[in-house]
Amino acid sequence: MLRFLSLLPATGAVTPLRLGLLLLGLFALIPLDVLAHAVTQGDKGYIQEISGINLVPFTYLGAKHMVTGYDHILFLFGVIFYLYRLKDVGLYVSLFAIGHSTTMLLGVYFDIGISSYAIDAIIGLSVVYKSLDNMGAFQRWLGFQPNPRAATFIFGLCHGFGLATKIQEYEMSRDGLVPNLLAFNFGVELGQLLALGAILIAMGYWRRTASFARYAYTANVAMMTAGFVLFGMQLTGLFVSTSA
Repeated sequence: MLRFLSLLPATGAVTPLRLGLLLLGLFALIPLDVLAHAVTQGDKGYIQEISGINLVPFTYLGAKHMVTGYDHILFLFGVIFYLYRLKDVGLYVSLFAIGHSTTMLLGVYFDIGISSYAIDAIIGLSVVYKSLDNMGAFQRWLGFQPNPRAATFIFGLCHGFGLATKIQEYEMSRDGLVPNLLAFNFGVELGQLLALGAILIAMGYWRRTASFARYAYTANVAMMTAGFVLFGMQLTGLFVSTSA
């Protein structure tokens, strides 16, 4: 890691290329199974051993997944990047929460099988989409901006299927399934609030500085790069898993 950082220029302005190279280096250091944020064997073994209603463990697992879910956090970061009023933040985060809660609960309850690599690749593209939206790319390319509220809700549905694939990996008992699912979803919302609070505090400080206007576009380019990297890694994982 230190060797990689030493390859980056020590002086000069921050550029999209330098941030992109840094992100590529960071993701290259992360194993593929971590990039899929797969269920840990310890958590999976514990869930397989218990049955019945276990609200606290599933609340913890839901919060843990959201806090460590870098792809969900990246998307949220993009969603609130240019939102300054708490009313607007609450609206968009609620749309996202309603979307992912709906597909998570339905996906697990009805055992809808989707490849975790495929859905995580789509989640990576959601990060790319939001970055381009923040940069005004769709306005320039298409002559109009797609409805950001609808996009947030639709991508929330996709993120929910991503959560559902992780829960299915736990191989939960059907005994107490619905209460445990609701507890997991409650944990997800708690984790989302924690992550959102940290992002809002950091953004609040950054927006007070002159560097925000100077590097806001660059930050979205870096976020878009991260989304493409996530998409590529998950697509690679999909091809490897299907060919094995």
